[in-house]
Amino acid sequence: MKKRVVVGLSGGVDSSVAAYLLKEQGYEVIGLFMKNWHDDSVTISDECPWLEDSNDAMLVAEKLGIPFQTVDLSEEYKERIVDYMFREYQMGRTPNPDVLCNREIKFDVFMKIALGLGADFVATGHYCRKTTSRSKENGVETEIHHLLAGKDPNKDQSYFLCQLSQEQLSKTLFPIGELLKPEVRKIAAEQNLITAEKRDSQGLCFIGKVRLPDFLQQKLAPKDGIIVEVPATLPEYKVETPEFTSEMEELEFLSAKHKYSKSDGKEVGVHNGAHYFTKGQRKGLAVGGTKEPLFVIDTDVAENIIYTGQGKSHPGLYRRGLFVKDEEVHWVREDLKLQEDEKMEVMARIRYRQPLEKATLHCTHSGLYIIFDNPQSAITEGQFVAWYNGAELLGSGVIS
Repeated sequence: MKKRVVVGLSGGVDSSVAAYLLKEQGYEVIGLFMKNWHDDSVTISDECPWLEDSNDAMLVAEKLGIPFQTVDLSEEYKERIVDYMFREYQMGRTPNPDVLCNREIKFDVFMKIALGLGADFVATGHYCRKTTSRSKENGVETEIHHLLAGKDPNKDQSYFLCQLSQEQLSKTLFPIGELLKPEVRKIAAEQNLITAEKRDSQGLCFIGKVRLPDFLQQKLAPKDGIIVEVPATLPEYKVETPEFTSEMEELEFLSAKHKYSKSDGKEVGVHNGAHYFTKGQRKGLAVGGTKEPLFVIDTDVAENIIYTGQGKSHPGLYRRGLFVKDEEVHWVREDLKLQEDEKMEVMARIRYRQPLEKATLHCTHSGLYIIFDNPQSAITEGQFVAWYNGAELLGSGVIS
């Protein structure tokens, strides 16, 4: 009897080819399109591409001869993703809706719908791979699912799946993970799929082409505040590394955030709301006359102040460590979870497409410290840090 797979058809080329490959491999394939967001109060409906995307997904399903339907997940999406985003930005943090969308929607709500249709697996067009091994402990054999980076280094999307669990992975297939993007487009063209030349979607999957500040302004009111430029010569940056009396003291020192007050620099402009800005941001400041471009080095939403520094090498952008609270630590490989006082050398990244960097995990009673060999630019609260062993993603957490 054929195994049944429900493919999340997004109306893009990647999921279209995923569905085609699965059919060729002998699966019984069903295509489902997720309608994730459509709310006239916070987006511009005629700029929202979901109608066009769902139509393309339907045409692909017709071409492949597979059943197709649309499921409306707008309500769950608003509760779990959009409302969360507003709360995070209001607190001066920068959430990652794409990671959350995978954890909360595609591999939870959507997966439950698919399993309700009798599916054995859910498949998506993500550029990543999954392998499965078996482990025997005390006579009991268990399966271990390994989440691996996609073969295409320019498209690897494993970071976006960093919050998945073993249970979710056990029911998931990634048919294009072994392919390069040009190979995917070639297959689509050979099969005359309407999505073969379609451009990859940009930005957040539920906002369409609306700029993020415009979107946030629907719920977070603009509020004028000052922009302060902090000089690279600030005494705080010149502090000598002290002699540490304990490892904990060293971890706290290396992961400590820079703290600023208005007196640390000079007022150089105004902004319309600190919660619209994020660390490392360069665009949207509208301040001229500086030798090098200004970058946001910190935001203070309580005082509504943005702190900036000149140039991407400004010391205010850099630090070597970060902290993840215990309740925010997630292990994809639960069998490798660190116990208190244990360490692990890993490769890690703090944003999508960032090259992996050498780091050490330190497990403490309150959470996980991640100390990089080299200082990292714009470590941002609310974003996800993900850690790897070679090509395998082991775990992740929300940066505090």
